[in-house]
Amino acid sequence: MSIKSLFVAGALVLTTAIAGCSTDGVGGIASFTDYSARTDAGYVVPAIPISKVPSKYRRQTVRYDTAEKPGTIIVDTNEKYLYFVEGGGKAVRYGIGVGKEGFEWKGTTRIAMKREWPVWTPPPAMIKRRPDLAKWRGGMPGGPQNALGARAMYLYNKGGDSGYRLHGTPEWWSIGKAMSSGCIRMLNQDVIDLYNRASVGAKVIVK
Repeated sequence: MSIKSLFVAGALVLTTAIAGCSTDGVGGIASFTDYSARTDAGYVVPAIPISKVPSKYRRQTVRYDTAEKPGTIIVDTNEKYLYFVEGGGKAVRYGIGVGKEGFEWKGTTRIAMKREWPVWTPPPAMIKRRPDLAKWRGGMPGGPQNALGARAMYLYNKGGDSGYRLHGTPEWWSIGKAMSSGCIRMLNQDVIDLYNRASVGAKVIVK
């Protein structure tokens, strides 16, 4: 191999490492591995101990056939996956946490608003179940410990605000589990990635 060829090969390896992803060698389907700490809007997003998160719940590009147009979000509550449809038979798949027993729901909504480091206001029904949350009746300020994490996307249906969100969570261990009050939880690094891809008005199908 010539020196020039070695240089090009090395550059390609370096580029892949910087991108924080690897491919499975079949059609360029990629898995992303950068779950390190980062600073975002003045807040520190803690690193995820990703070795403790099952590999199937880590962000990755997968083959996904659907008639839905690119930009659509499809939530599979049974498998605990969220798909961002890219088209061409591919989607970015994220691991999620979903509603616990009694809080499950299905339907078609849309993203009406997007917020970075959102304020979280527990609804009255939640405060009734959890009186300790009454202190946040007026809203919990955004930050690393906020229940909505680094980003939130607000889901509306024909009747208006569904009350449900796609959002981050500091509780990384809840991914792949049914623990929420109906909202769809994501790792903070993943919800930032989805936030940057998804548009206001995007269709969200929860099934």
